[in-house]
Amino acid sequence: MMDFHFSNDFFKNIDAMIYTCGYENCEPGHSYGPIMRNGYLIHYVLSGAGIYKARGKIFRLKAGDAFLICPDELIYYEADIHSPWTYTWIGMQGIKIKGYLERTSLPDNLVIHYGEDEELKLCHMKMAEANELSKNRDLMMNSILYEYLFLLVRKFPGQKPPVNEKPSCHVEEALQYIEDHYCDSITIQDIADYLNINRSYLHRIFKSYTGASIQSCLLDYRIRQACILLKTTSLSVRVIAHSVSYVDPLYFSRLFRQKMGVSPSEYRRNG
Repeated sequence: MMDFHFSNDFFKNIDAMIYTCGYENCEPGHSYGPIMRNGYLIHYVLSGAGIYKARGKIFRLKAGDAFLICPDELIYYEADIHSPWTYTWIGMQGIKIKGYLERTSLPDNLVIHYGEDEELKLCHMKMAEANELSKNRDLMMNSILYEYLFLLVRKFPGQKPPVNEKPSCHVEEALQYIEDHYCDSITIQDIADYLNINRSYLHRIFKSYTGASIQSCLLDYRIRQACILLKTTSLSVRVIAHSVSYVDPLYFSRLFRQKMGVSPSEYRRNG
């Protein structure tokens, strides 16, 4: 297998999504950190050995082990000098990822052992294959993610029953409101008023569950819808801008370029 590294920061499934995955054959003593990440990552050791430091503990890992990195926790890991590890990783975000993982023993233990389990190993391999797709890569990767999460829950069940947290419901309702009203000139205050909660509280729980601000999510959703219209219709950029709530097409084009790296017209031509 060739080394690869995939990063997907735009086409987001609000429930659960793959935002990065990769494979690395490490040099002796290769290290990463100390650092904090903004999503959940699971590294699976294919061969060799290394150490993982988190929550004041040191885990000595070998082939068949997997370790979890949690958001906003200081971590460090390092390949063994004599037998450096080769590993793959899967990074995931979304408002339901935390709850899904809490159905497993991973958040408490941080480390699990796949052993001879071929189904879990296969999920990592399928991620590498999905990375080669030129179309609908995000859909394939997210389908593998759900399979992977199901296998983790089945094979490494947690002891705590799942909880239905009210903040999570607020986040889901906010996202639904964005989907229903993105074409209107809505503000974050409008969303908070709809949910009957404080705007600062909304910002705080949204950031906690999704890793992004609600303002960023609103912009992402509008740009995503604009991309669909640019690819599937012959509507002018002005009309598309209006369709996703931007009265000024020049302002819309500026935002679009900041997000996508090209102008709306270039995006349409490149498709």
